[in-house]
Amino acid sequence: MQSPDLIDESVMDYALLGGAHVERGRKLFLTGLSLLALAVLYLIATANVADSLHLFLGIIIFIMSVMPALLWARTGGSRFPVFETILILCANAYALPLLNAREQLSDYSTEVISRAGYAVVLYQLSAVLVYFRTTGQPGRSPFWRTSLLNDKIERFIIYGLVLSTTYIAISTFTRWIPADIEAVLRAIFYGVGILCTFVSAQRWGRGELSGGEKFTLLATLIPQLIFMSIGLLLIGTIGLIGIALLGYLAGGKRIPWLVVGVTFALLALLHTGKTKMRTKYWEERAPLPTLTQVPAYFAEWIDYGLEPTSGDKSVSRKMLERTSLMHILCLIINFTPERQDYLYGQSYTHVLPQLIPRLFWPEKPRSHVATYELGIYYGLQDENATYGTTIAFGLLTEAYANFGFFGAVMLGVFWGFWLKKLQIWSSFSPMFSFAGLLMVLLTAWSFNAELTMAAWVSSLEQAVIVVLGLPLISRSLFGL
Repeated sequence: MQSPDLIDESVMDYALLGGAHVERGRKLFLTGLSLLALAVLYLIATANVADSLHLFLGIIIFIMSVMPALLWARTGGSRFPVFETILILCANAYALPLLNAREQLSDYSTEVISRAGYAVVLYQLSAVLVYFRTTGQPGRSPFWRTSLLNDKIERFIIYGLVLSTTYIAISTFTRWIPADIEAVLRAIFYGVGILCTFVSAQRWGRGELSGGEKFTLLATLIPQLIFMSIGLLLIGTIGLIGIALLGYLAGGKRIPWLVVGVTFALLALLHTGKTKMRTKYWEERAPLPTLTQVPAYFAEWIDYGLEPTSGDKSVSRKMLERTSLMHILCLIINFTPERQDYLYGQSYTHVLPQLIPRLFWPEKPRSHVATYELGIYYGLQDENATYGTTIAFGLLTEAYANFGFFGAVMLGVFWGFWLKKLQIWSSFSPMFSFAGLLMVLLTAWSFNAELTMAAWVSSLEQAVIVVLGLPLISRSLFGL
């Protein structure tokens, strides 16, 4: 194994800097900039706001959400666009609802909505300013430079999807797995699925997959996405699709427009038909399909999605309301501090305890304990309701509930500083080093915008233990 101090950085392409990557990145930047201009013009023309200030704030939030990703494309960028992903999610969570979800925000005054817009802008502005001002040097220790696996193993990582897909099929359609190990296996194969999907999609983007490997990827990933959706919860499916697209984009700086278009259309249909499916299979308790009934099940789901939508709500409007965090931010701002005082960091006291493995603390609070406390504190649910419903507050809303505008600023500073540092430190990290695997997981977790910090850290810790532990076990047992 090569010593970290002997690595020649001039011949390493880990950071995707220089050559064809930069050229494709420039083209992607120009394409994205043109699309951003068209999107801004469209949003201005179609905005449905009660105050012109909200139009201004919505457009600013939208632009600031997208610009870090465009700059990442132009400059070559890290293989792990964690910061850029976290920022771009603000477009759907805050900007579009502010511009087009007037009905959803109708319970709040113009002042409350304006304060919510200011909170988002302060969060983004502090994050961007700190991110671009933060500097550093690539890490040189074994943590950053030493691969845990043989360099050739990356070619075989795609076959890990066969294992994760097989597990999901067994878990979904059988009761073969004992209940006492179900949670452990779920964590293991979820981590395996994320890692294999991101690495394989990135290799596809770099043009390194053969025809057979592409077939293997699609033949395992598509069934996995289908099986994950059978329970009528699409968040896991959307997250895995996002990881695959982000890996491909990071590897090749190209947007697979056909895949994006088809995927969006299918998700729109499923979102539209989801309410009727849940009524039938959740409330009326119709049995979920067996493996052979899956085609008919999804045909029924798509049929519901093709039916005319109720009222005057379009498919895009329904999807917007589903992914919006603006309404919950407005609710908290409406209550705080006039009705409910700031929490002054109370919800963050659960973050460090969540790092203690349940094996050593069997009575450890639930991972969503901070989420439940927020719901109870603001009168949105009682203790019993927390066992059946989890409210999506989001990291920004939690920060405001604790410290107001100062909390929004500090959350932005936190993300801007630490994510930039991690991207710099991992500039020359092999994919299967501790650092590389950690960055893959952080990229995946950047999609979890609806969680509180304690839940975010708790779920990430489980994945880190699994994903970092598997290469160590593989090297110890098989010498890979």
